[in-house]
Amino acid sequence: MKKKSYMSLLFLLGTVLYGENTLIIPSSFRAKFHQTVTDDHKKVTTHEGSVLYSAPNRFKWSYTKPVKKDVCTDGKELLVVDYDLEQVSAYTILQPLNLSEILKNAKPHRKSVYNAVYKGKTYTIQVDNSKQLSRVAYFDDLDNAVLIIFDAIKYADQPIEDTLMQCRYPSSFDLIEG
Repeated sequence: MKKKSYMSLLFLLGTVLYGENTLIIPSSFRAKFHQTVTDDHKKVTTHEGSVLYSAPNRFKWSYTKPVKKDVCTDGKELLVVDYDLEQVSAYTILQPLNLSEILKNAKPHRKSVYNAVYKGKTYTIQVDNSKQLSRVAYFDDLDNAVLIIFDAIKYADQPIEDTLMQCRYPSSFDLIEG
């Protein structure tokens, strides 16, 4: 069965079993993204790049604009590779983001828009006609308004290879553990 018809079958099955308000919860996806972060003084910062996701909490964000930076997490550790500074920052994650749980908690708000509360934070999720992620908005821990717009998103029913999810960097980069 071709990939497109497989996804259509998943969507149809989800609609029949769970009602038309059900979101598709991916095992993994790849996408381009455009992110805006607006602080409380209305200063807007924009970022662009690509993202890989593997359930339940593995992400690799590869930023290309305004600067090249990779951010990888396995749900336990977060690595930030800053190519301009030639450094890697490593952090322990106390409360990992679980996208699958956020999507499971999503309740319809209006056509193609859902709200989900996860660990005290509210997420507004917009989906396309196939019920796949299109936009996610939330306030981060610093009260910045964050909007992530996904483009060319491709869902898959299997995890992305571990080697593709890892941040790679030159051994000459400084490692800062926090």
